[in-house]
This record gives sequence, structure tokens and C-alpha cells, in this order.
Amino acid sequence: MKFITLEPEVFQKYAEKSPYKSFYQTLEIAKLREKAGWTPYYFGVEENQKIVAATMLIAKPSFLGKSTYFAPGGPLLDFENTALLNFFVKHLKTYIKSHNGYILNIDPNYELIERNRSGEAVEAGYNHQKALKNLIKLGFKPTNSTQPKYHFVMEIKNRTPEEIMADFKRNTRNHVRKAEKQGVTIRELKREELSEFKRITESTSKRRHFEDKSLNYYEQMYDLFHEKGEVKFIVAEVKPENSKKEGPIAISAAMFILYGDEIIYLFSGSDEKYMREYNAQYLIQWHMIKYAAEHGFKKYNFYGINGLPNPNSKDYGIYDFKKGFTSEQTGRVIELLGAYELPVNKPFYYLHELLSKIKHH
Repeated sequence: MKFITLEPEVFQKYAEKSPYKSFYQTLEIAKLREKAGWTPYYFGVEENQKIVAATMLIAKPSFLGKSTYFAPGGPLLDFENTALLNFFVKHLKTYIKSHNGYILNIDPNYELIERNRSGEAVEAGYNHQKALKNLIKLGFKPTNSTQPKYHFVMEIKNRTPEEIMADFKRNTRNHVRKAEKQGVTIRELKREELSEFKRITESTSKRRHFEDKSLNYYEQMYDLFHEKGEVKFIVAEVKPENSKKEGPIAISAAMFILYGDEIIYLFSGSDEKYMREYNAQYLIQWHMIKYAAEHGFKKYNFYGINGLPNPNSKDYGIYDFKKGFTSEQTGRVIELLGAYELPVNKPFYYLHELLSKIKHH
């Protein structure tokens, strides 16, 4: 095995074919991170003249001049292959330590336990606990993730839109049809209209107490991914009766990433005034699910749910909304490995830990 530096294009070719690929491990995200002060690097492991592991690493000075190194959505390799993982991590540590780094953060797109639509472990399903043990043995510690640990996914499996609609819960199907009957229309936003998208997500973030992205972020994502057809900003509009405004009003919106064999529902918002009356978010989902089926995508990823489904959780409604578009056979909860950090320069790492604790007391 040989530890190598990769050209960005060589890394991209490997990443696109990896079963562990993530849109966070793309050259476009590297460019986005560069604008925020990070520097990207690309490394791999070569065996018999073939790349068998790779990662995009980004670095930024963060503590007393020392740098944080981070593999968002990576590294891309089989974490149960102990020899390969040990070799890659050992060489990444050596590189980071000799290039002013003190910590390595990873957040791989690697599934841990096979779960069904209700979030229960599937009997005789895959269980990648060995991956977890391998990381702990190497000194990795669990930390906060930049992406949700639990996703809810629908398998498209070459089904037609009609077959998919037949699997919806009756309530979900009724909401979709009601929105259509009430004249809700769906279209894709142009770049100069993204302020309308931001208006909706911002009001939703204030209402639901989450942090919204900036308009600049949405514009940068459009610039980086739109030409390749890998991002869509979708809006639902309606012309309410007795409205003094000319033309339709945007009442709901969502952002989707189209990467590899899946469509990912990333961000959304709805105007509270029209939410219950029109159920426009249901129609947006149906529009993009149809698009996925008609364009050969294998998976429709509803993205994050907060923990395993628990009817007593205040966020259970989010899971319930997403589950409504699937049947027992086509929906599933995905549990990822999670996020981990590895102290590379231990004196600096523990000094940082100590100062953080003092600061938060």
C-alpha cells in the first residue's frame, strides 16, 4: 500500500464511483469551503496501481495558530477493512502533524446498522460495529456531526410515479391531491429569485428555532452545482382569492441536491399563513419524487430525522411527514457511523479541551 497525494480530478473520479460517496466530498464543496477560509487537500491509498481509499481534507488555522483538519462526508473507504483504515489514518496523522495540525475530524457517509422504516434494527441485516471498534482503537472520539446521524430514505427501485404514489399513506396522498386541486403550482427558481427562497426559510427558521443559511450560501451553492444539474431550488406558488397582489405568492420552498444515484431534500420552509390551507410542501415532495423516478435515480433521501423515531419526541412530526411517502417495503431509516475527532497533537488538543471547558463554565 502507498499513501499518495491526488490531483483534484483524480480524486473526483474515485469519489464518484465510491459506494460511500457524499456530496460533501466534492470539488464544488471544496470551493465553497475555500471561500470560508479553508484550504483543500486530496489524499489516497494506492494498492496494485489502483486507488482503494481517498479523502478530501480541508484545513484552517483555528487554535493558537494550529490547524483543524476535517474530512466532511469522508473519508471514502471501507471502515471494516482494518489494515486499510489503519494505514490511511497513520499516514494522514503524520501529514497533519508535520503540517501544523492538531486535530482530525471525520464525518463519513458510512452506514452503521440496517434499520427498517420504523427505525428498528433489521434481523440478520448488516451491522458494521467492527467499523466503530476500529475507529475507537485508533483513538477517535465521538463528536458533534455537521450532518444528521439519522436519515430517512425511500428506495425508488425502478418504480413508476404511479406505483410510488400508490405506496403513499392515504393521508399523504390526499394532501398532494388537495394541493393540486387548490391550484398550487410548482416551479424551479432562477438565481436572481433566491431572495424569495431565503425569505421563506428565514421566517421558518425563526418560527422553528433553527439556524438558517445566508442568502450568500444559497447563491454560492447555485453557482457551484446548478450548471451540472446537481441543485434545484423549488418553490410552490398560489394565487389566493381576495389577494391584492398581482401574480402568484410563494408559500413554500425547498432545496434539493442531485448527486450520484440519489436526490437529497436538504432545506425547506413554508409561509405559516398558508401552511394548513394548501399543504404545499407535500406537492413539492411529490414533484421531486416524480423527477427522481423519471430520471433514473435509485434513492430519494428525505435527509435528517432527529434521532431514532420516538412518538413522544417533539420532532416526531418531521419523521412522520417523511414516512408518509413510503410503504414498509420502500422506506427505511439510515443510521450513519457518526462524527469523530482524533487528537493529532495531544498537548494542543488537551489544552484546547481545557480552555473550552473553562470558557463554558
